[in-house]
Amino acid sequence: MISNKQLNQLRDVLLTEQENLLNQLKDNNNFGLTSQSLHDSTGELSSYDNHPGDMASEIYEREKDIALYEHTREELEEIKTALNAMEATTYGKCKTCGKDISFERLEAVPTTLYCKEHSPSQETSHQRPIEELNLRHPFGQYDLDTSGATEYDAEDSWQDVERYGTSESPSDFEGDISSYNDTYIEHDENVGYVEDYENFVGTDLYGKEIVVYPSKQHEEYEQSLDEEGIMTTFGDLPSHEKEHYTD
Repeated sequence: MISNKQLNQLRDVLLTEQENLLNQLKDNNNFGLTSQSLHDSTGELSSYDNHPGDMASEIYEREKDIALYEHTREELEEIKTALNAMEATTYGKCKTCGKDISFERLEAVPTTLYCKEHSPSQETSHQRPIEELNLRHPFGQYDLDTSGATEYDAEDSWQDVERYGTSESPSDFEGDISSYNDTYIEHDENVGYVEDYENFVGTDLYGKEIVVYPSKQHEEYEQSLDEEGIMTTFGDLPSHEKEHYTD
């Protein structure tokens, strides 16, 4: 059971909070809700010539003021109920079980009339807005791409920024790193094309007349195939396809 000193301390807290809330409502004119209409609060005579986007902003602010006003009135009502309970000498006892409410709980929530075990709000809501079911990342994943997507995404954005340097150095990586250009993720990833041979192979407008343009990239590509003893980067071809592939 709380002492008279503790009771007076809690009463002073409630009265101070009540005065602050009443002054807040007075200073902001009840969140501007004493006006008769939305037009009065915005100073507009008509909404006819206003852009719908502008009116939507005004309506949003109006709805926010209504919510804040209702929240403040609820706080005042809870304070009034707690003060009445003090006058009736029932303050500090749970309305459900009748047991004493600890001073620590009353000090944290002076308006409470319930003990911790019988508080009306026992559950924490885990519900999320229904709109989140349709929200997706606009440009792919935020980590290494595993879906095979080729569009410019968040990972590519980070790579472009990372090329200008980070706090990491070659000594922060496993293996032998000889250049800072090799310290960002997937540094050897092709930029502007998918397969290596796209650098030196071209076709006509209709995808025919395949032409190979000699270049350094072509030489490196051929050399890598020779070292592996394969005809393509995705593995050797079956015997019945080699002739057709060569042709």
